[in-house]
Amino acid sequence: MLSTKMEKGLNDQMVAETYSAYLYWSMAAYLHDQDYPGMGHWMECQAKEELSHAAKLFAYITERGSKACMGAIDAPQSDWDSPLHVMDSVLDHERKVTGMINDLVNIAMDERDHATHQFLAWFVTEQVEEESTVSSILSRMKKMGDYVQGLIMLDNELGARVPLYDIIPKK
Repeated sequence: MLSTKMEKGLNDQMVAETYSAYLYWSMAAYLHDQDYPGMGHWMECQAKEELSHAAKLFAYITERGSKACMGAIDAPQSDWDSPLHVMDSVLDHERKVTGMINDLVNIAMDERDHATHQFLAWFVTEQVEEESTVSSILSRMKKMGDYVQGLIMLDNELGARVPLYDIIPKK
């Protein structure tokens, strides 16, 4: 059984991961509206991945004999200045999530909850990959500046992403 503090932290993280999915779907809607279908698709893939993270937390909480609690999900931002602003917002958000995961690891270590510490190691590694991927995309976007053809090429490239988790099927 999880401690009360660990259970609350994991439940809060489950809600945060679900919020991340909402945020990325909102970004996808913005990008589709701005006629960047590849970037929109990439964000949809991100949203599905975040839901899989929430599902992983749900399964772990229940496996440990604790109760998974669904919290309220705030409405995410729905408008940005540009695709560059979107990606910059993604990096800021992923850094915030990394901090939340690190806080959970600290709780697990303080409480000598070795099982949860081991479970959270996957999320630590995942956050390194998330930040690295988005940093790379953002760096490329900054280098291309106002070069529209470069943005179109990047849009095509990001549109080729294959979702790891096909939670919500296409039509």
